[in-house]
Amino acid sequence: MERSGSTRVAPDLVCLSHLRWDTVYQRPHHLMTRAAESRRVFWLEEPRVSADGPGLTFERPLEGLTVVVPHLPDGLAPNTGAPLLRRLLDEAFQLHDIVDPVLWYYTPMALRFTDHIRGSTVIYDCMDELTAFRSAPTLLAELEPRLLRTADLVFTGGHSLYESKRRHHPRCHPFPSSVDVRHFARGREQGVDPPDQERIGHPRAGYCGVIDERIDLELIQGIADARPELQLVLLGPVQKLRESALPQAQNIHYLGRKGYQELPAYLAGWDVALMPFAHNDATRFISPTKTPEYLAAGRRVVSTAVRDVVRPYGELGLVAIADGVDAFLGEIDRALDEERPGWLQRVDRFLDERSWDRTWRGMSVLLEAPEASDGRRHRAVPSRIKVGPDSLSDATRAADGL
Repeated sequence: MERSGSTRVAPDLVCLSHLRWDTVYQRPHHLMTRAAESRRVFWLEEPRVSADGPGLTFERPLEGLTVVVPHLPDGLAPNTGAPLLRRLLDEAFQLHDIVDPVLWYYTPMALRFTDHIRGSTVIYDCMDELTAFRSAPTLLAELEPRLLRTADLVFTGGHSLYESKRRHHPRCHPFPSSVDVRHFARGREQGVDPPDQERIGHPRAGYCGVIDERIDLELIQGIADARPELQLVLLGPVQKLRESALPQAQNIHYLGRKGYQELPAYLAGWDVALMPFAHNDATRFISPTKTPEYLAAGRRVVSTAVRDVVRPYGELGLVAIADGVDAFLGEIDRALDEERPGWLQRVDRFLDERSWDRTWRGMSVLLEAPEASDGRRHRAVPSRIKVGPDSLSDATRAADGL
């Protein structure tokens, strides 16, 4: 146990995440890292199937934050997964002396094995519309309304999500994608190009993030075919797509997933940054974290007309907006050729209001307000949910964010 020797006085926080700690560094990582500065944080991942299960493993990636990974046995009998996860979670609480924690949900699927826990406060930080993602479990659409009834506070990852969720909760607050400006500002320095990017010529147009159904593959192929001299650099893991579905050309370069610390060095070598999102259900509510990250690195940005990019970035003239191959290429050409006096200064003024530190402070004020937990006595506790191992596996694969 750590509690007896700890100087932290704030209640423990249990983060119930659909993302694993060692995946692409995203909103939950930024916020939980900051939360761990003042309280113990337990990042509970969705379960892994293991020959050694059932059981738990614990990792300490940084001071104050513990990653808890449940392991379930292969071939688990139907309807036994959730009860077993409840038991494992209770063991983790007892082992680490976790009492009345803040329960911070990123996935409603976690209600299957946490519906018996009474936390001091319940937060639903809705960073994506997970029900719209490919292969999303059907149970997700049933569980989200239960989580909205259970939560004391709801945060959203963008204004479009806020407009959708605020009808379902009286204390809903938008906290759009933020940025660690100091980290990504290193992308403004022309350092040594990473070895796998160094061999790629210029001009370079880059994208970093998950490559899945949210990316407009036809747009990428069309750009590559129309402009062979333009080198397209794509960083990030490929998920939920067959390799045969990926655009292929001599000027398309898939460099794979890169660590968060590596990204500024890659962005520094790009001539323009891209957000080639498709228009579909999975992108209707997205507020990509890469928008302020690209800008903090000093990159000119071209994006398709995603609503939370158009407003405010497009309206303020910070990001160029275009749909279709010809229009998108036109904006890329302007980004490569035009001088825009004062653009970077306007970017910096805007980003001053978008730091993760500022976002966490705003969330903390709401979390610590008396009314954050006053509503608990009025909340309906969800009934127990039966679910088999197939649904557990589907939930883990449902989404990985941007």
